Amino acid sequence: MERARKVIPASQHTETPVYLGATAGMRLLRMENERLADKILAAVANSISSYPFDFQGARIITGQEEGAYGWITINYLLGRFTQKLSWFNLKPSEGDTQETYGALDLGGASTQITFVPRNETTESSNNTLHFRLYGKNYGVYTHSFLCYGKDQALLQKLSKDLQASGTNGTIRDPCFNSGYRRKMNMSDLYESLCIRRFEATIPFLPFPEVEIRGIGNYQQCQRSILQLFNTSYCPYSSCSFNGIFLPPLQGNFGAFSAFYYVMEFLNLTSEEQSTHKKMISTLEKFCSQPWEELQMYFGEVKEKYLSEYCFSGTYILALLLNGYHFTAESWKDIHFMGKVRSTSVGWTLGYMLNLTNMIPSEEPLSTPLSHSTYVFLMVLFSLILVIVVVIGIFIFHKPSYFWKDMV
Repeated sequence: MERARKVIPASQHTETPVYLGATAGMRLLRMENERLADKILAAVANSISSYPFDFQGARIITGQEEGAYGWITINYLLGRFTQKLSWFNLKPSEGDTQETYGALDLGGASTQITFVPRNETTESSNNTLHFRLYGKNYGVYTHSFLCYGKDQALLQKLSKDLQASGTNGTIRDPCFNSGYRRKMNMSDLYESLCIRRFEATIPFLPFPEVEIRGIGNYQQCQRSILQLFNTSYCPYSSCSFNGIFLPPLQGNFGAFSAFYYVMEFLNLTSEEQSTHKKMISTLEKFCSQPWEELQMYFGEVKEKYLSEYCFSGTYILALLLNGYHFTAESWKDIHFMGKVRSTSVGWTLGYMLNLTNMIPSEEPLSTPLSHSTYVFLMVLFSLILVIVVVIGIFIFHKPSYFWKDMV
């Protein structure tokens, strides 16, 4: 808010709206303790209201909204909602509509997948949203998997590992580099609703804390992560995991938030580097490196983040391949995005665009020319003008040539 106060001219402060949306972390808290969630939102609202802006309120958005707003952000920044203009056909036709990108979002507590499927009929109305943008209707599939953000997924995995390890209070974890040690209070591990929903299967553990000892093995880490996805049950023609409907994947996808941050650290965001085989080989190498070696190479990275990159990278690969059913062949359709046209990719821009009605439902009567089209037409008309002037001068000075040809 202080940054906003400095960047926005003082004369525009009172007319600048501010919106606050909270996502999966607050959705979880509201499920656990609605009164506490309301108290936090009230405190945040009170703080923001002290600034000289037009505060429009704070609210917890749904998982569907979070997925949809990310989809809007990507396609708005990529210009996919507007129709193509050819050089000489300035009035676009229906066939000129561009195909939209799908959106893959990964946070700490949830993950979202959103795209326009090829088949407009859906087997699950709960996963469908309808938008009309720039005169075109979009039937969008979206689902948000609460508890499958990378932080909550790690807690789920640790809980399963702890149950398998018995009652000695030590987890030998292949998703942490060899030589790494971490101690966790049992209360921290089981305070999350994502873990306590399995309360019936949690054994009595007679120790107050658990120690994680890394052994750094990608293959073993992958096997332990795959246990988080139940793909044995599907009441529809096709599912992602945990019995959730997922239509066949369609088109290109932009993967952002933690998808991008983890891939950027592993140097796998470029189109040339981001291949299925390259990602596996990179993770195999990274997970096998000793912890001391990693600290030497990446001493400036916070320990929590650095220690979890092996897990996070392996989890992303498992989620995309085994959860969302991308394949080695369709991996090329995933584009890891941090920014588009110098603007950060995420759900927040889509949230703002929706609340301020900045994307019209109908196509504007006159489609604005793109910069390249405008420049081309200016150069063309200038050349025509020059040619006309030259011909006019020639006729004025030597009219006999002109009239002779006419005769």
